[in-house]
Amino acid sequence: MTGTPASPTALRGSAGGRITAVMLRHLYILRGSMPRLVELMYWPTVQMVVWGLITESLAPAMNWQAQAAGVLISAVLLWDLLFRAQLGMSISFLEEMWSRNLGHLFVSPLRPWEWVASLMAMSLIRTLAGVVPAALLAILLYHWNIFSLGLPLLAFFVNLIVTGWAVALVVLALILRYGMGAEGLAWAIVFAISPISAIYYPVSVLPFWLQWVALTLPPAHVFEGMRGLLHGQGFDTGHFLAAAGLNVIWLALGCAAFLRGFRTARNRGSLLQQGE
Repeated sequence: MTGTPASPTALRGSAGGRITAVMLRHLYILRGSMPRLVELMYWPTVQMVVWGLITESLAPAMNWQAQAAGVLISAVLLWDLLFRAQLGMSISFLEEMWSRNLGHLFVSPLRPWEWVASLMAMSLIRTLAGVVPAALLAILLYHWNIFSLGLPLLAFFVNLIVTGWAVALVVLALILRYGMGAEGLAWAIVFAISPISAIYYPVSVLPFWLQWVALTLPPAHVFEGMRGLLHGQGFDTGHFLAAAGLNVIWLALGCAAFLRGFRTARNRGSLLQQGE
């Protein structure tokens, strides 16, 4: 009958139900492993502490502005957002590979886009679990509150998360295409763009020809916008729109790469063969 609410059974068979089921699988793995939970928080916290100590020791000699330490700590935390978003998605994917579970997933009604959506959701959970404790510790240790950035922080957050997902989709595509021999890319590939992402220094310090390359990367616009905001120049709408527009392109390219890698793996029958 038209207008009749969907039954729980129907909901369980919906796309949302399948996405939730895959997420629950990974959440149960996290809940049952204290080392995994600790590792999520460990590296962001260590990086924040080290960079905070470095900036505090150098600030008097360099005669930096009072907010200079905040600029670098904010850069560390925002960069870790991107890295954790990419790694969180890649690790959830690799856990399926290591356990040889891809075949089990795709004999079910699960569609590739639903799987990707569940990986993105898990990436967001892993990222928040890792970066938020480090940001809170920065308040206690260095009296720097990144949350004081307000709504611009949300704009930075969304752009960096989406960039991380776009990079992760390319990593997933390469692993599907070339097998577990490419799994090291999950940790390494994002660092290939870090030197030209303007994390700790402005784009202007790069060689002129490389500046144009940097400005095709969404993170460069995010970090330029972050520095301008912290130096009292206000929120740069131009950098925000550039980052958002580039992210649409990057995410579309990442999805195309993933779908091609997935089709190749399925046609070759390697979905059932990949694993440790």
